[in-house]
Amino acid sequence: FFFCQTERKRHATTTSSMSTDELNDIGLYGLAVMGQNFALNMASKGFRVGVSNRSEAKIGITEARAKSEGDLPLRGYRTPAALCASLKSPRVVVILVQAGAAVDATIAAFAEHLEEGDVVVDGGNEWFPNQLRRHAELAEKKIRFVGMGISGGEEGARNGPSLMPGCDLEAWEVIRPIMEACAAKVPSADGEGTDSCTGYLGPIGAGNYVKMVHNGIEYGDMQLIAEAYDIMKNIIGMTNPDMAKTFADWNKTDLDSYLIEITSKILSKKDELAKDTEVNAYVIDKILDKTGSKGTGRWTVQEAAECSVAAPTIAASLDARYISSRKDERLLASKILSGPAEIPSVSHDQILEDLAAALYCAKICSYAQGMGIIRAASDARGWKVDLSRCALLWRGGCIIRARLLGKIERAYVAEPELANLLVFSEFAEDLNARHRAWRRIVTLCIASGLAVPAMASALGYYDSYRRAALPANLTQAQRDFFGGHTYERVDREGPFHCHWTDAHKEIGDLSGRTAGEI
Repeated sequence: FFFCQTERKRHATTTSSMSTDELNDIGLYGLAVMGQNFALNMASKGFRVGVSNRSEAKIGITEARAKSEGDLPLRGYRTPAALCASLKSPRVVVILVQAGAAVDATIAAFAEHLEEGDVVVDGGNEWFPNQLRRHAELAEKKIRFVGMGISGGEEGARNGPSLMPGCDLEAWEVIRPIMEACAAKVPSADGEGTDSCTGYLGPIGAGNYVKMVHNGIEYGDMQLIAEAYDIMKNIIGMTNPDMAKTFADWNKTDLDSYLIEITSKILSKKDELAKDTEVNAYVIDKILDKTGSKGTGRWTVQEAAECSVAAPTIAASLDARYISSRKDERLLASKILSGPAEIPSVSHDQILEDLAAALYCAKICSYAQGMGIIRAASDARGWKVDLSRCALLWRGGCIIRARLLGKIERAYVAEPELANLLVFSEFAEDLNARHRAWRRIVTLCIASGLAVPAMASALGYYDSYRRAALPANLTQAQRDFFGGHTYERVDREGPFHCHWTDAHKEIGDLSGRTAGEI
């Protein structure tokens, strides 16, 4: 991205010679699938869009798509300087490139051609501390910066994604008309009109943080569905078509969601590469059981620990991916380690009925954990993130969109300071009515030797949260025994230390013994 002074002057001259009507409303750099589709989305809403990319071939491809998809108002530019010169003031440039160093290099290339009040929007899956740094660096040049999570995959980017911005309010007001027009639309909670699945979430960092937790919940949701599939296949013995139909039927119930919907489609897909000798071969049976990840699930679990928030379902889902990646080790272990020889005899209809209830309950817990992480981080950083808005943004366009989110939105509208989704009246009623089915499924899987780490950890989370008394008193006693960490009593105020044995001595001022507790 090196440009000589003469080229910069030429682009400045070009800008001054263009009328306001000819200038583009917004620019986008990075024309991989997400970038192309988001640019076409904006153009399809009537906005003039300028695009650029490191390789010129993708610029031509995007222009051709714009032509073929309705002669959309989209134009390509070879350089960042040319793209910036084509934009209305204040200029807005959306960057959709690989997270990390590529973002920094792209921002540096564009910053040379931007002015005070212009806006840079990074739409990648970025670790939120990097966005705080970039915001500070661009603020020195009085250029506004937005860190915006985008969810929905290539289909969502083209037809309406969930957009999660974090920035100064002034920057949001600049980009708001375009983002609201391009985001997914869902019926309003009050039943009147529609809402856009975007909105101001808070200062810089908040948007990427919410997107990170969205992905953590996504990990949990996907693992829970995988466990349901495992139970159908290996305990009930269902065929792919039967499982596909079950997921399709579930998608007409409280389990209605994008991930349930696509699971049905995945299980129905015949294998076009199957050998002639293979009858009724399905793609799902040819896919290696190793799950990849790109870091957002790990970040979510790290942040949960940093915020002292329990997120066992999300953590179990991440662990499940790590174990799946050790395929060679698992193949060896399968020849050495044993499990139950028989599966308990249970009515298949009963299992399916219980499984639907268990999946629903576990999903509530996964969302509750994610919302808890956002709440804790928001409180600690003063972001003032509205959790009902998070639920609204996730109701459409994104990967975790689900009917359940409508109820979550209502919960936080009714009770903005709600401590935990589990105790919201509607969810509490659902959990109280279905937890026995949930327990039967987890028990059946344990007896059958089938791992359900996400479903079981969610049940553990539920049981721990609902109990007024936990065995943590013994854990704290052990801490005091070996480390003099003190403890609180249930019958009187103040920290206490016990002389557990003759070897335990006075430890002086007890108030300092809890220093460093988190």
